[in-house]
Amino acid sequence: MTVGATRLDTVRQHYPVLIIGGGINGCGLFRDLAAQGIDCLLVDKNDFCSGASAAPSRLIHGGIKYLETGEFRLVRQSAMERNLLLKNAPHYVKSLETVLPVYSWFGGIVPSIKRFFRLKATLNDRGAIITEIGLRLYDLFGRHFRTMPNHRMLLRRSIAPIMPELTKRAVAAGIYYEGRITHAERLGLELLLDGMQDNPASRALNHVSVSGSSGGGIVLTDGLSGRSVTVTADVVINAGGAWIDAVNDKLGIVSQHMGGNKGSHLIVRNKRLHEALGGRMIYFGSADGRVNLLYPFMENVLVGSTDIPVQDPDLAVCDDAEREYLSNVTREVFPDIEIRQDDIVMTYCGVRPLPRTEGVDPGAVSRDHSIARDVIPGANTPVLSLIGGKWTTYRGFSEEAADLVLNLLGLTRSRSTRDLPIGGGRGFPMNDAGINRFTDDLSKATGSVQTAADLLHRYGTRATLIAAENNQTRLVSIPAYGRFELAWICRNESVGRLTDLLFRRTDIALSGRLSAAVVAEAAEIAADTLGWDAERKKNEIDATLQTCHSHGMAIS
Repeated sequence: MTVGATRLDTVRQHYPVLIIGGGINGCGLFRDLAAQGIDCLLVDKNDFCSGASAAPSRLIHGGIKYLETGEFRLVRQSAMERNLLLKNAPHYVKSLETVLPVYSWFGGIVPSIKRFFRLKATLNDRGAIITEIGLRLYDLFGRHFRTMPNHRMLLRRSIAPIMPELTKRAVAAGIYYEGRITHAERLGLELLLDGMQDNPASRALNHVSVSGSSGGGIVLTDGLSGRSVTVTADVVINAGGAWIDAVNDKLGIVSQHMGGNKGSHLIVRNKRLHEALGGRMIYFGSADGRVNLLYPFMENVLVGSTDIPVQDPDLAVCDDAEREYLSNVTREVFPDIEIRQDDIVMTYCGVRPLPRTEGVDPGAVSRDHSIARDVIPGANTPVLSLIGGKWTTYRGFSEEAADLVLNLLGLTRSRSTRDLPIGGGRGFPMNDAGINRFTDDLSKATGSVQTAADLLHRYGTRATLIAAENNQTRLVSIPAYGRFELAWICRNESVGRLTDLLFRRTDIALSGRLSAAVVAEAAEIAADTLGWDAERKKNEIDATLQTCHSHGMAIS
């Protein structure tokens, strides 16, 4: 059964496992447990991967900065999981050459030692010696399932020919490789689709929230229809991210597990900056001690990020001060390139689901993960809250959580997810010759080699499902997309709102190509496919335009 067919009328009264929250932690756990044959119900109050999981730096990385705080276990796990994702999700996870500029030879040695021993220290100069040591350790931790070359150090004279716009202050640069994820939101969705294919008795529902508890049961309310049902579970997983404590409150549990720092990013359309990067990421420590990055993203440039404590995740936005900071900090590495405010085509902001801490610098809070245990009062149903984590390590975190759940259910693991391909990464061609063959075969259904190439790029081998529609009508407002493509997504990928379609199922918004005409045409297709009446269609258009405004998008 497809995701789109699962609404509350198909929900059973009892499930072994209820997962609350469809961010990457919830999606990963759902896929793992479904692969073990466990019937799971997953619900999310909004759309899948619409919270912090839609607002990362979009890197799949080993976390080189965690070496500075001595989090070697996290670095080792991150590097291994990065390599696994490059293998299991090659349609969305790609290698990214990374440049780490250094401005001195001996800077940062004393602060690094202090931070390693958890002492307060501002590290705003990572010199060549510290950088070389860190990159050697990074190579060591990433040796398992290696898919990318080891690092190398370049002197200034060797950097200038490949990045002539880089600041002349750089005396050297470390060159190493990370991973980037082209469409994180779709990867999360595909984990759910894979889980339901592994176990058709499992269900994943978006726009369904926990509205309370009653008599040992949990009340779920469909945000689209207003309908409510009560379900019970043997184990409840709270994967609500920054909202974990709020979800627990709905279950009658008082908890203070979560802190939370917001991270904001810009998507910038600046041709000179894009060309200056030469396809690489710049990962750099800024003068104020933060770590920032910029790299090519969907023909634009992604710039990030901030790290600011917030109290209410629902109120987190990329504010004017963050826009200005991120625009200006790039001049530390490209001093002659200015990002103007009208270069910013989109902003986004998410609240990292970090553990509650007091008096700790935001950037020093551990990005490692943990699991807190509570019980629903009166029912003694165990509730496991998934705290922390990040995109790169979601599989390992899910595996740990799944093993704990299996133990609570008195079961043992029957299958590992380590080597399981994800969604459109299954059978994905791994070289140019294979891509050309796949595209040629796909073009027999689409009638166009370019359409076939676009679909393969956007959906991996799942493109064959979409191409089977065999309708070549293109959108007037954005001809790179077909009407059949959007209609197929609406029918098969749990599109409940127009924003689901434009911001997460497709890359139209992320690539900065959203316009009022695209919104109107997409709304027409969604309405025809999903049976929306005129009032519902208008409401969806209005809500989408409001979402555009909250993302700093000038839609015309």
